[in-house]
Amino acid sequence: MQNKLVQALKATISSIIVALLITGLLILVIYLFLGQEIGEIFSLVNKVSITIDENREQKPTTISEEKNTLENYPEYGTQYATIEIDKIDVNLPVYFGDTLEILKKGVGHSSGSYFPGEGGSIVYMGHNSKKMFRRFSELQIGNEIKVTTNYGEYKYKIYDMQLIKETELDKLPIQREKEILMVYTCYPFNNVGYATQRYVVYAELEK
Repeated sequence: MQNKLVQALKATISSIIVALLITGLLILVIYLFLGQEIGEIFSLVNKVSITIDENREQKPTTISEEKNTLENYPEYGTQYATIEIDKIDVNLPVYFGDTLEILKKGVGHSSGSYFPGEGGSIVYMGHNSKKMFRRFSELQIGNEIKVTTNYGEYKYKIYDMQLIKETELDKLPIQREKEILMVYTCYPFNNVGYATQRYVVYAELEK
């Protein structure tokens, strides 16, 4: 009887070990082939929801110098600009919004921040993939970031870079005293999966 119990116990342990090995192998395969997709699912961004008026009349977007506001704002989810950072060979589309679908296509613009030309804080974000912001660590103070919208071109000069926690929202202040572009991505740059840190580049509008 005792021998049977020992044999049964060994068989159970062997089954558990085999199951763990198979599970580990499956996880490894998933990360090898779907690592980037998994990173996108768990990556970045504090979402901000807005209400869209589907019936509003579409007009050419222009900037009002007196009010310092746009005459017609882009529809949520649409591309309205491109961002260029020559130092790291970045030339990407910018979309209004910060959903996962938007971030798969390009750079997202937080709907809780201002637009280029409005004179306030602008918050952009993008993945830390090779095609996007993987080379952020190469940026230096004084480098230029150019944003070309469908209503004008804006150049910003980098004056600071910071590594922050995802919860430090005070490091991405929304204000209207001066025009500042804040662009961030997940850190570490080669991270796969959810990251709790953000690498932020701060740039001020060149007069």
